Amino acid sequence: IKMSQADVMKNLQAFFDEQSEWNPSDKKKAKGKKADPKKSKPAASPVTPVTPGTVIDHQQAAKEIAAGIKTHGMASEVACAALELIKGSTGKNTSTAIRMNAAQLYKVMWQIVGHSAEPYLIDIIPTLLTLCGDRSSAVRDAAQSASSLVVACVPDESLKLVISKLMEGLAFSCAWQTKQTTLQLMASLERTGKLGSCLPELVPILSECMWDTKKEVKEEAKSVLSTACKTVGNPDLDPFIPVMVGALARPEEVPECVYALASTAFVQAVESPSLAIMVPLLVRGLKERSTPIIRQTCVIIDNMAKLVTHPIAATPFLDQLIPGVESVESSISDPECRTMAKKALATLQNIKNQVKDIDPLTLPKDVPALAALIKENIKSGSDKIGFALCVNYCAYFAELLIAEDCFTEGIWTKAFCNFMAAILSQEECQTLAATVRQICHENRKLAEGLQHEEEEEDGEDLCDCEFSLAYGNKILLNTAKLHLKRGKRYGLCGGNDCGKSTLMRAIAAGQLDGFPPPEELRTFYVEPDIPAALADLNVVEFVRMDERCKEIPEEEVKQQLRDVLFTEEMLCNPVSSLSGGWRMKLALARAMLNKAEILMLDEPTNHLDKFNVKWLQNYLVGLTSVTTIAVSHDSTFLDFVCTGIIHFENKKLRRFKGNLSEFVKFRPEAKCYYQLASDRLAFNFPEPGFLEGVKGKSKVLLKMVGIGFTYPGTVRKILTDVNIWVSMSSRVAVLGVNGAGKSTLIKILTGELIADEGEVQRHPNVKIAYVAQHAFHHIEQHLDKTPNEYIQWRYAGGEDKEDINKAAAQVSAEEEALMKRQFMIDGEKKQVERLVGRRQLKNTYEYEVKWVGKPHDENSFLSRPRLIEMGFTKVINRIDQKDAAQAGMYAKPLTQQSIVKHLADVGLEAEFTVHTKIRYLSGGQKVKVVLGSAMWNNPHILILDEPTNYLDRDSLGALAGAIRTFGGGVLMVSHHIEFTDALATEKWMVADGKCVADNQPPEFATAEKMEWKPQEDMIDAHGNVVKVKAPKRELTRKERIQREKAKKAALDAGEDWDSDEEW
Repeated sequence: IKMSQADVMKNLQAFFDEQSEWNPSDKKKAKGKKADPKKSKPAASPVTPVTPGTVIDHQQAAKEIAAGIKTHGMASEVACAALELIKGSTGKNTSTAIRMNAAQLYKVMWQIVGHSAEPYLIDIIPTLLTLCGDRSSAVRDAAQSASSLVVACVPDESLKLVISKLMEGLAFSCAWQTKQTTLQLMASLERTGKLGSCLPELVPILSECMWDTKKEVKEEAKSVLSTACKTVGNPDLDPFIPVMVGALARPEEVPECVYALASTAFVQAVESPSLAIMVPLLVRGLKERSTPIIRQTCVIIDNMAKLVTHPIAATPFLDQLIPGVESVESSISDPECRTMAKKALATLQNIKNQVKDIDPLTLPKDVPALAALIKENIKSGSDKIGFALCVNYCAYFAELLIAEDCFTEGIWTKAFCNFMAAILSQEECQTLAATVRQICHENRKLAEGLQHEEEEEDGEDLCDCEFSLAYGNKILLNTAKLHLKRGKRYGLCGGNDCGKSTLMRAIAAGQLDGFPPPEELRTFYVEPDIPAALADLNVVEFVRMDERCKEIPEEEVKQQLRDVLFTEEMLCNPVSSLSGGWRMKLALARAMLNKAEILMLDEPTNHLDKFNVKWLQNYLVGLTSVTTIAVSHDSTFLDFVCTGIIHFENKKLRRFKGNLSEFVKFRPEAKCYYQLASDRLAFNFPEPGFLEGVKGKSKVLLKMVGIGFTYPGTVRKILTDVNIWVSMSSRVAVLGVNGAGKSTLIKILTGELIADEGEVQRHPNVKIAYVAQHAFHHIEQHLDKTPNEYIQWRYAGGEDKEDINKAAAQVSAEEEALMKRQFMIDGEKKQVERLVGRRQLKNTYEYEVKWVGKPHDENSFLSRPRLIEMGFTKVINRIDQKDAAQAGMYAKPLTQQSIVKHLADVGLEAEFTVHTKIRYLSGGQKVKVVLGSAMWNNPHILILDEPTNYLDRDSLGALAGAIRTFGGGVLMVSHHIEFTDALATEKWMVADGKCVADNQPPEFATAEKMEWKPQEDMIDAHGNVVKVKAPKRELTRKERIQREKAKKAALDAGEDWDSDEEW
């Protein structure tokens, strides 16, 4: 029966009449006791007896009231009165009956009125939570029943609003029963799967509850936090949830938690929920007393901040983290920790700056902004009761839809029609939903930059996937998208260490999420490196050792090799005899035999001369049905080959049409790919150490005389009658086609190989730094060391262990026998036991000889020429190298601090120097380690065999700058014409076994007067500053007169005169 609003109002007032007795809990107290007539109150009229029938009557009355409210709408006066009476039921002077009726009416209204009541009823959830802590168990049970129904029925999209209301039940003043019920209700919201999205609001208050005095509250709070963390949707954090929750409850566990988190590579996108659980722990970590814990905390902050997808998400947490990191950066004593804090601070400040740069119109909408947007588009109804509640409720609903990227028209329309029904008509609700949805959708696209998406290319899709990628503890890509088409040729561009090679290796190994499996899409990663175990196989056997080529007929293998220009003779030669260029062709042939659909090439032009580069370009362009992905720092190669560029940008992949030149039009900052210079990076090589007897840079320090060489097992003579020399003024480019013998020439010069004919002459004290063609050869046995540990191992004792192990330093059995002969010395036959040391004799050296069976006081000094005649050349060279190395030990102590500074001069950060194993460094970083370790001893001559391999344009520009300012001589083997033309003043052309020097100065050229630069102040192992003096120079006549005057004045004044004072 439809009742008027006045009738419903009368029933409502009667329902909440103070004289309506309803106290079922009193039955338990009265059971077994007689009532005291003196204490009992006179019955008021009307009297409602406490019987099961009475309870049913009250429930029926509540249903009638709720039905009336539904009829007249939630914006009616009777609905407003009902809500006010429910809220007022928690007053101090209200009876148990009123509190019971309030809980009952709330529950029935939720059941009967429907969705239009949600905004109104959710707003008064705190009242229901207060009743859950009532002193009457019956009231508590009724309120808990009503609250459980609400939480079970509330839409998932209203979660944040419900949580905000539930949090009022966790206030300090609330009863512990209210807190316990509230926490149980929060836990039940796990069904939405979105509880983690509320962590930014939940973590602070749940952390407080975990310190509550009531055990029940503490346990429930811990359970809710664990449950919420599991719904964050970040697999990186899942294994650490128990540890993190435990650390929030027990601060003493923070160090253990920090170590656990620091040892993990985070690759998933970081949103507000992840930050909410991490930030309290990180803030505590920054306040720890242990420096290693503080440093690890900074590492985690830096890594996590780089994974933040939306800067706005991190904004609430920046004010918590930045002060702590700033304090560490300014006050901690450990330099490594300060460096890491500085790095983390820069990352946080970058996020802060990004927020400032974002156009407010493109910001993801928050609740206040959405509420304002909804109000702007409502033409009528703003004067109705509950207008603000309905608008706010829809704003919360819209916020969650936007966060989930859900812009389905039906969902938005249904929500607005349900929750704005009390205010607007059905048609008005539909219009409002369409308008708000469209505005939000456009703003979202603008915020994500979707309007700049590349135009879709024609052709067959090979893959279209989204993934994240990490290497060790470094995040490389975060929710990046990769879309490849068949037959296209992509250049993969980005700075050193951004993850180009790692991405291709992950694709080849089938480790990329969402990428088609090998059964559906065949990929091949082209690697020209030859494993040492297979080096002795011939070319055909090497190819057939590949698991994927074993079933291919031998003749087909040979034909494919012929297609890449292998001759019949070369097919029978061992792969170790192949130059770098032929190894690349061999790798390409293997890829074609595997019928690869995606061909991935990492620096394919490395080791290739200009003729082979041209051949490779034409070969790749001719593969019309094969997709190519190439990483190269050769801008000419990328311009010729590429049909598209895939660029690393802020841990994302962006695809651009056209070659590198076209790409630069879209990204002007990418001009660095063309320039052999760097404004962002600088290398600094140490000044060469003092060299006795060398007064001019033109003095020859290294010389080849009549050198000839043939590899064992072959008949072709690689080098014939080579005569060249090197001084500290040399800037030499060694040029020639692949296989001409350039690297062989360098290896003989450095002692890696021993010539069959002729000799290599060198200054006794000259120090040479050598970076091999395959630079990783230097470190392949030390991959589990950090760069710091590798340099300490290599130079322990003062000598370079690489020099000791060179072929030119090894004593053969024949040489050993010659040295054991007896020699006629001073009329007596004597046998050399060992060479003890050396001393200078005018312009040469003589060496102390210990004789077999003779005491030390009978040791003799023999000249260098005499010992060479006796067959001790390699032994005296070893003594020369040892003394030359030890001369520099005082100036540069072998300490971690010195090594960090030294490698920083070649672009390697302290984090990688001290805390990262070489195995986990990128190709560019490994080259920097090899280069830095070679330069440790302050060499006089630097020899670089293919130095441009694996270095990006910034690093290449920095290397060029360092070579220009280096005080010693430089030899470069490179096919990078731009690099050699910019630096070399003379060229050695190697061809047909000959080496012809172009523009080489005469061997005995007029010496350029040389001034040795003083060594900078160094720090020894104990942290003391050591003043290193430069070699003394001859004073001019004027300086000698001034010196004598100063000496006389000092003596006349009674002062001490320091004869070592420099002038």
